[in-house]
Amino acid sequence: MAKSAEKTEKYSGKVLICSGGRFESQANAQIRESIMAGWAKVFGEENVIAANINGAAASIQYLRPTIVFAIGSYLPESTYFGEVCREARKVGAATVFWATEDPYEQDASYRITDEFDVVFSCERWGSNFYTRPNVWHLPLAACPNLHYRPINETTERTIDVLFCGVAFTNRKDIVRGLLPTLRNLNIKIVGPGWGELGVGFSDARLEKEQLVQFYQHSKIVLNLGRSLSFENKRFMISPSTPGPRTYEAAAAGAMQIFHEDTYEIRRYYTKDEIPSFSNKRDFDRLLDVYLDNGALRLETTKKAQARTMAEHTYGHRIREALDILNKGGFLP
Repeated sequence: MAKSAEKTEKYSGKVLICSGGRFESQANAQIRESIMAGWAKVFGEENVIAANINGAAASIQYLRPTIVFAIGSYLPESTYFGEVCREARKVGAATVFWATEDPYEQDASYRITDEFDVVFSCERWGSNFYTRPNVWHLPLAACPNLHYRPINETTERTIDVLFCGVAFTNRKDIVRGLLPTLRNLNIKIVGPGWGELGVGFSDARLEKEQLVQFYQHSKIVLNLGRSLSFENKRFMISPSTPGPRTYEAAAAGAMQIFHEDTYEIRRYYTKDEIPSFSNKRDFDRLLDVYLDNGALRLETTKKAQARTMAEHTYGHRIREALDILNKGGFLP
């Protein structure tokens, strides 16, 4: 399914996207770019403006936006949104925060509790732990401009199993459990902390285009969740919603198998689009089904990509957010 699956009707008004303190990560900057592209789908590129938090208040006075949409992390003490929200209220703008780092920083959510009209959390389970009204779950997504790639059916897929990401403790535990099987395959497990496990493992970091190339040359891509929390000790919330890499990899044409601790993946993809496993026996069974069956892998990959482009882009997420804002009477 091509990128035209997204609707393109436009809304009137201006949107100011506000994010980032001094320590904004590159990953958060990429998500900001993706979210801006989603807003541009519905408001037009000329009506979507990005501002660093340090200059956002002054920008609001000049631009007079309809919506001030803050994203990312509320953890750093330097990330203070109070002044931004006060200026937004002066011009009648709706104030919205999309917490894209939940539940890993959720103990610090008190910093935005009283500032914004609406909070969206990327984490379904974590959204229940906010001590304020007007909190909704809004998962992350894929950006067609950044992540979509046509599936080339003739590309030779020489890597049996690929994983790219930091070697968090839970990921190492999962991979160590699969090692008796992985040792017999052509694997590429890439990211900080993996090199110590030997052949097929590397501590390298991949840029986005490098990762896409690896997707296109891999038969199976492992999808393993993250366990590293920075401020998540009060309720110790376990993540349930699939992270953005799930949608991004599907859009790029990767054949994924998903390690599940919960069944929430089925809210977004069927087992024929992204199959899942929870132990080595299930993993081995999936390898028996998919590894040497190129036609089935291609069919599965196409289904996952089509689902992503039809339902899981940032344009879709922004329309969900606007629907909630409209129904709740938050828009001017």
